[in-house]
Amino acid sequence: MLRSWYLLCCLWALHLPGAGEAAANREIDTAHYRERVKSMFYHAYNNYLENAFPYDELRPLTCDGQDTWGSFSLTLIDALDTLLILGNVSEFQRVVNVLQEGVDFDIDVNASVFETNIRVVGGLLSAHLLSKKAGVEVEAGWPCSGPLLRMAEEAARKLLPAFQTPTGMPYGTVNLLHGVNPGETPVTCTAGIGTFIVEFATLSHLTGDLVFEDVARKALKALWKNRSDIGLVGNHIDVVTAKWVAQDAGIGAGVDSYFEYLVKGAILLHDEELMSMFLDYNKAIRNYTKFDDWYLWVQMYKGTVSMPVFQSLEAYWPGLQSLIGDINNAMQTFLNYYTVWKQFGGLPEFYNIPQGYTVEKREGYPLRPELIESAMYLYRATRDPTLLELGRDAVESIEKISKVECGFATIKDLRDHRLDNRMESFFLAETVKYLYLLFDPNNFIHNDGSAFDVVPMPYGECILGAGGYVFNTEAHPIDPAALHCCRKQKEEQWEVEDLMREFFFLKKSKKSTFKRTADHSGRESQTASADASSESSRGEMNPEKNSKRRISLLSCPNQPFTSKLSVLGQVFLDNT
Repeated sequence: MLRSWYLLCCLWALHLPGAGEAAANREIDTAHYRERVKSMFYHAYNNYLENAFPYDELRPLTCDGQDTWGSFSLTLIDALDTLLILGNVSEFQRVVNVLQEGVDFDIDVNASVFETNIRVVGGLLSAHLLSKKAGVEVEAGWPCSGPLLRMAEEAARKLLPAFQTPTGMPYGTVNLLHGVNPGETPVTCTAGIGTFIVEFATLSHLTGDLVFEDVARKALKALWKNRSDIGLVGNHIDVVTAKWVAQDAGIGAGVDSYFEYLVKGAILLHDEELMSMFLDYNKAIRNYTKFDDWYLWVQMYKGTVSMPVFQSLEAYWPGLQSLIGDINNAMQTFLNYYTVWKQFGGLPEFYNIPQGYTVEKREGYPLRPELIESAMYLYRATRDPTLLELGRDAVESIEKISKVECGFATIKDLRDHRLDNRMESFFLAETVKYLYLLFDPNNFIHNDGSAFDVVPMPYGECILGAGGYVFNTEAHPIDPAALHCCRKQKEEQWEVEDLMREFFFLKKSKKSTFKRTADHSGRESQTASADASSESSRGEMNPEKNSKRRISLLSCPNQPFTSKLSVLGQVFLDNT
């Protein structure tokens, strides 16, 4: 009871009249904390290189390394784009060469399909798209080709056998050499099924091979098809029979990034269907799981509360709410989560909301990024100084509790600050990155479109680096403009040619048209015919394709649904 009263007092104090003004008067020295965060990164990164490389992760208490997710030198891949965000171009270039020479995916290792995708495929794709900015000498055809892109494609192909199920939902584990093991369990968590569209669609658009986006979409739609009558999904499902094994519905562990990827996939691909799916889920989540700005776990078919707990992984939710313009609700929930951080100096894995305390055997904090991630998004949207205070508190807590001689250690128990001998790769990929971006308002990641790079392509110029980066769930930024540089869909190339012809036809009295035929390999041949108007040529070209909406490569495409993408990367609905 005392703990509940303490929590209520904290929440009440945050909403007292004048509390906002008091917070505004406490200025945070962002330059100071930016340098502190950079020092944190290099303390962890240099110790990984000295004591753990080429293993996946650093063990900071024993100053050695271990393989955890597949023997990929995972921390090096995960940290690569963070190096550039911190401004270290020379080390970025060195690591690119190291990875090309040292990483091999033809190994007899059982790997998590989910983790390999978000950390390895996502990390390599992001680094590939940032290579030119980092001063790497890119090959002809970049960003549609390049060694890091080929590595990302190779890693993703190793995951494709997992998707060969009756439902299209993937197994959770795959052997990189032999495919899915015969005795592999068919039970996979929801996030492990619905967290591929960002990386796999990017791969398809860059390489022209649609298989990646196709399997990711099929998995998303299978989850959507199997939602309950009240619009919720459970925690684990059998990918062979489509029967729900764990029927707890919530926004946290086992489900979280499925919702995240519906929103981010919609933004990245301008996809009306994905956004519509999320908005329907959002209504059900508000109706059945939300209580006083907390989100509980409920039974997916009945909506009755099954676990009145807050999980640290749920702290991404306010950031996701900000992406659809729901700022007020996002801030209220964020403030709830922030009180938990203040109570313990971190977010315990599970927090019992009625009791106001940790849950037994879930007292740890593995230096997760989610609350900091939400603070970064919300600060970009609101400039509320409370969000900088969270960043300050995170730096102070992590350095005080977690810093050891050989890096930063997972906090095994927030009650007594006992440590565990592990530093997960996401500490460098996400936690440090989001902290740095929170304190660095002028970072290139926050570009508002005022600066960009022009890359010549075979059929026009490609604009890159203009901002609007979409972070995958491991905080690897994807430049959405890159998806329009290499697209092999014929209708888009034809659209460009139509616009070019139309422009020149305005200056000429004689007009010519092009008739196109495609061979089985997908290459187009062109033949000229004279004395036909541009209108009729577009009509004759492909009337079936003409009926579909297409995005011109020569203009900034509007989203073809009721959300509008602002320069800060937020989507505001028409009714906000």
